[in-house]
Amino acid sequence: MTMSTSSPRSSAAVSRGAALLLIVAIVLVALNLRPALTSIGPLLGTVSAALGLDSATASLVTTLPVMCLGLFGPAAPMLARRIGVPAAAVVALVMIAVGVVLRGFFGPTGLFAGSLLGGAGIGIAGVLLPGVVKQAFPDKAGLLTGIYTMALCGGAAIAAGVTAPIAEASGSWAVALGVWAIPALLAAAVWWPAARHLDTRAGHRPNTGTRLLTSPLAWSITLFMGLQSSLAYSVFGWLPSILQDRGVSVVMSGLVVSVSLLVQTISALFVPVLAARRRNQQLWVLAIMVCTISGMLGMMWGPVATMWPWAVVLGIGQGGCFALALVMIVLRSGDAMTAARLSGMAQSVGYTLAALGPLAIGLIHELTGGWSLVAWLLSGIGLVALVNGLIAARDRTL
Repeated sequence: MTMSTSSPRSSAAVSRGAALLLIVAIVLVALNLRPALTSIGPLLGTVSAALGLDSATASLVTTLPVMCLGLFGPAAPMLARRIGVPAAAVVALVMIAVGVVLRGFFGPTGLFAGSLLGGAGIGIAGVLLPGVVKQAFPDKAGLLTGIYTMALCGGAAIAAGVTAPIAEASGSWAVALGVWAIPALLAAAVWWPAARHLDTRAGHRPNTGTRLLTSPLAWSITLFMGLQSSLAYSVFGWLPSILQDRGVSVVMSGLVVSVSLLVQTISALFVPVLAARRRNQQLWVLAIMVCTISGMLGMMWGPVATMWPWAVVLGIGQGGCFALALVMIVLRSGDAMTAARLSGMAQSVGYTLAALGPLAIGLIHELTGGWSLVAWLLSGIGLVALVNGLIAARDRTL
């Protein structure tokens, strides 16, 4: 494998060890891009009761980080131009670490401020990584995207599954939320020596972004990314509460979501690898969206005894959705510069759109006191995501 750099070594092949270290670093960064989001869901009721939050206000806790993913995504190229991609990712990881600590230990103000800061860090790091994959491993885009997405889903699953047990064992929900600062700082310590030779200016050609804003293909990819993400963050933030209202315990509801997220790691690994072998990914889009929509409806309306198989179906769909959205950014881009710009557009605009899903769910639940209208909302989002995914999956290149 070769990897371009901005140093005199840029034309030389890096060693296998250096390439493996970079892959490990990418995995560790990816592992930290969802715990700040999925750790709050199982404890949302507990945190809301402790801080006196109603459903509408609690929805902001699930919405703010996702909104920040969109609002701060455009800052990633600017930050990378100023201090370089490796340093920008370190800054993002530190922001995540500080954010989860603030969220756990400083009352309502810290809860919201930490959600903002952690979401901003996730938004910056998430935009940077697809460009790194395109630059450092151009011939292995499908495989590396699968590994990266698998790690991302794995981090989400671990946080969803163990946060409630940590709270019970420690007797503190604040400790359970703040503990996720540790893996973020560990990832920063590994990332810097592994990635410091990357081309710090890759992916930031000034005129690329304007061209993307007028491209129907770029907008289809952006809408697919945003709408499938809206479904994902709605599951992260509200599925535990939905299950708890159906009589499932706090710990068990977190475990169900965790199992679904663990299944995502499997489809997240294999879907992009297999889809990248085809010039057209429309059949993959159709299959994973059917799994996603049916899995959500099964969890919400099916018998409680069937929640485990529906969790598996949902995991297959959502893991494949996110992985396919990421790999389409890479496959539809002609070079690393375009990939970084498209990643920025898809994730900044897409995540801003995605934030509306959890917010709408909180407001609807506050108004109706139930979840039936929420199920219809999620189904509608899924169908629009399917249409845009089918358009984005056609064999074209930006």
